[in-house]
Amino acid sequence: MRELVYTGFMSLDGVVDSPGGTEEGHRSGGWVVKDLEFVPEAWSLKAEELADTTALLFGRRSYEAFAPFWRESEDHAAYKELPKYVVSTTLADDALVDGWGPTTILRSSDEVAELKKGEGGGIFIHGSAELARRLSDAGLIDRYNLLVFPVLLGGGKSLFSTADKDKQMLRLRESEVYPNGIVKMIYEVR
Repeated sequence: MRELVYTGFMSLDGVVDSPGGTEEGHRSGGWVVKDLEFVPEAWSLKAEELADTTALLFGRRSYEAFAPFWRESEDHAAYKELPKYVVSTTLADDALVDGWGPTTILRSSDEVAELKKGEGGGIFIHGSAELARRLSDAGLIDRYNLLVFPVLLGGGKSLFSTADKDKQMLRLRESEVYPNGIVKMIYEVR
């Protein structure tokens, strides 16, 4: 069974909305790069993930935001030819971005569950907070790779659902604190 990993930047109050910039919609967008000393080792998790990623999974909105940019980005060149999956009930095949490797549209969480049953390595979810909440509620996420930033945003998209459901236990696999206040936390879902 393939491992489904959510990877992302999160504020201390659990917001994952618009870490890269205001064009993503949050009034405090770009909070990952603003007002924080750059410490290279705090970003090492992203390089480590490249070695483990065999496929990418996105919700429609994150796909539409990332695909055109990542297709041209040297920092994301290793992702170019990886298989990509977009979970959407509305995205049309002709809306897929050309020149960014093989991309398949999945229409439901059940199709994600089927994908996980296949052969291959880790499937990584970037962004896609709404999709991550749905997949978590369905018990499909196996691991969370989080970089938690020392900022309180007070509102925005949250990674975790507020649905009334049974508790879900996690096991801390790895953690590290960096001098600029970023905390790396890798949790496996038990």
